[in-house]
Parts: sequence; C-alpha cells; structure tokens
Amino acid sequence: MDLRFDVSKVQGYSSKSQISRLLTEKWVERNIYCPNCGNDRIVKFENNRPVADFFCDSCREEYELKSKSLSFGHKVSDGAYKMMIERISSNNNPNFLFLKYNTNNLTVENLFIVPKFYFIPRLIEKRKPLSSTARRAGWIGCNILIGQVPQTGRLYLVRDYKEIPKESVIKKWKQGAFLRDQSEDSRGWLLDIMNCVDAIQKDEFTLDDVYRFEENLKILHPNNNFIRDKIRQQLQLLRDKGILEFVSRGVYRKI
Repeated sequence: MDLRFDVSKVQGYSSKSQISRLLTEKWVERNIYCPNCGNDRIVKFENNRPVADFFCDSCREEYELKSKSLSFGHKVSDGAYKMMIERISSNNNPNFLFLKYNTNNLTVENLFIVPKFYFIPRLIEKRKPLSSTARRAGWIGCNILIGQVPQTGRLYLVRDYKEIPKESVIKKWKQGAFLRDQSEDSRGWLLDIMNCVDAIQKDEFTLDDVYRFEENLKILHPNNNFIRDKIRQQLQLLRDKGILEFVSRGVYRKI
C-alpha cells in the first residue's frame, strides 16, 4: 500500500476542496480492498450518487468516504438526514471509510472503516434546518456520531502511517459480522455494552464494573426494567462471539 497521494491526478485544478476530494478518492481506488470478501479493490460509483462513493464489484458491499486533514472528532457531518436514516435502516446501507491525511507531505496518516452493522439510527444526529435565506432553505442535514461507535467497530487499515495487515482487518470484520443478524434493538444493546466496556480503564473487569453504567443504560432504554439481566445477557453473547473472554465467575477480559 502506497500511502502517498498521486498529485499528477489534480494538475490544472485550483479548488482546494476539489483537489482534496480527487486525491483521496484516487488513492482509495488504487489501494483499498474490500474487507468483507477480500477483493483486492473497490470501485468508484458515478459522481453525485447519494450516500455511497465506492462499491465492491465482487460482493457488492458499498462504501462512503469521509476524508479530512484534521482529526475526526465525536461527530462527522454528512448529507440529508432523511436519506441517511432510510439507508441506515435498509439492507444496502454503506460502510464508512474515515481517512485523515497530512497536508504537508500529502500522505495518508490514518484510515479506519466502520462496518455498516455497527450503525443504528441513534448514531445519526439531525441537524437544524437551513435558514429561510439559505440557497437550500429548510434542508436538513445530519451528523454521524462516530464517538458512539465502540472501539471494536473501528477497523484501522492505516494507523499512524503504518499499514495494518489485511488478514488482521478481515478477521476483525468477520468477528463483528454477527451484528448483521441482530434486530435493531438487540444491536443497540450490544453496542451500548461495548461502549461501557471501552469506558472501563482496565483489560480485566468485573460484572460490578459494568453495573456502574446501569443508570446510563436506563436512559438509553427507558422501557427495559431489567437492566442488570440485560447486561449479563449481552456480556455472555459478546463472550460467545469472541469479543470478550470469560475469566471466572463475574470476571471478563477484553480481547
């Protein structure tokens, strides 16, 4: 994987945003494989396609690219809210690529992918409608709340200028793929418990450590009156799927 951008692709362009888009898209076309099936490339869709930018011509998985020179914060702006919610709730919702590059040496610094099965509608935030004086008055955009995606759902292909082995990325993809088969409610619970585990600042933790998040979980799931039962159920499922390791009664270890 060559982490440098091919500047020959932007000769004659003056718009910084257009140059950035072309450099990153051309780089993805040359270097990125499909972590779902292992196909050596993903292909660019025609321009102006809503939501998705690339697709795998083998398994048909779709990908949307978000790129910037600054670090990604807790939220990333995206397109129309209604369309995104529709796609997130459909079977062909896109996977997201988040690419950070260095403007000084025009090199990819970090690139991680969030598989679509880590998304639920709650992770899409509605923005305020554009004002009546705006060119698209009333248009409602959205933000992707990537800060609420658990660490397990962020699959790095490049980290601190170093390429992560393809086999490792595909393995992590497959590890989380069981989420595909979960209902929206079940997937939401699993993601919430993963985030609770991420917030525990030690690799080995107890059931009581997770119980400390009970009040937060009640806010997210107000109709559930058996929060602790649900916590134990989700921890067992994460153990069975290889996300956590069972150490002893009431004790788990992060993998």
